[in-house]
Amino acid sequence: MTGVLYQKLAVIGCGLIGSSVIRAARTAGVVGEVSVYDASPAARAKIAELGFADTVADDPVQAVEGADLVIFAAPPLAIGTAAEQVAGALKPGCTVSDVGSVKAAVSEAFAKVVPPTCFAIPGHPIAGSEQSGPEAGFGEMFQGRWCILTPQARTDAAYAEAVERLTDFWLALGSQVEIMDDKHHDLVLAVTSHLPHLIAYNIVGTAADLEEVTRGEVIKYSAGGFRDFTRIAASDPIMWRDVFLANKDAVLEMLGRFTEDLQALSRAIRWGEGDKLQELFTRTRDIRRSIITAGQESAEPNFGRNRKG
Repeated sequence: MTGVLYQKLAVIGCGLIGSSVIRAARTAGVVGEVSVYDASPAARAKIAELGFADTVADDPVQAVEGADLVIFAAPPLAIGTAAEQVAGALKPGCTVSDVGSVKAAVSEAFAKVVPPTCFAIPGHPIAGSEQSGPEAGFGEMFQGRWCILTPQARTDAAYAEAVERLTDFWLALGSQVEIMDDKHHDLVLAVTSHLPHLIAYNIVGTAADLEEVTRGEVIKYSAGGFRDFTRIAASDPIMWRDVFLANKDAVLEMLGRFTEDLQALSRAIRWGEGDKLQELFTRTRDIRRSIITAGQESAEPNFGRNRKG
């Protein structure tokens, strides 16, 4: 039994991931009191109705008062402003983290405003769905998933202990924890998550344009592959707007590489180079199968800690 790791958890921004963190932490028994703030009055009302938080605060400062762990689950570009708003109310010795999929920008924002008496440890649980809102969260969200932590360059023992405690927190929620450099994280996520979302959003837009010409046939007769691939285009548009703006350098680098590969594929189709197409499709099929196998293996219990600098 892990036991209570943080007597009070404050979550700022409580949609799909934020509400799932609370539910999972409650189930695992690693937090005591839970306080929540969300900028949306409708979301605050829904949180109060659902009853998974002890306190639904009217402002973020009220939410973080006395908190031992503060997690920002707001869109990436809003985290810096929110952290600045509550900085003066943070309890000395508290841990400040987040759940966003962009880490360098959050690390920079935390470094500017989080007091040195607190422990800023950016984080990213790689989990989610196309659903959004506090009612969409569920306690099993992080089971068998990776959570990446990107600690600051601090060498004091107290900070190291804070990293260990936050690691234990995510392990208790069912995740496997990886320690990683924030810029390396952003490059990895640009290709594994951000670029696929960008492509999905774009192809749905293309289909919508074609729909006007073909009187709905593109959508009406879309095969399972189209539906499966474009499922992520239903994700929160505000969050993904912020992701692309906050991680633009890594996304543009990966988009440039993808565009070059797509042009090569286009040439192979244009010139009837079947051997090249078959070679690519065979290689990528094998890679896809290895990804599925790796995913199944990572879902095994008894996770440990991994470090990648």
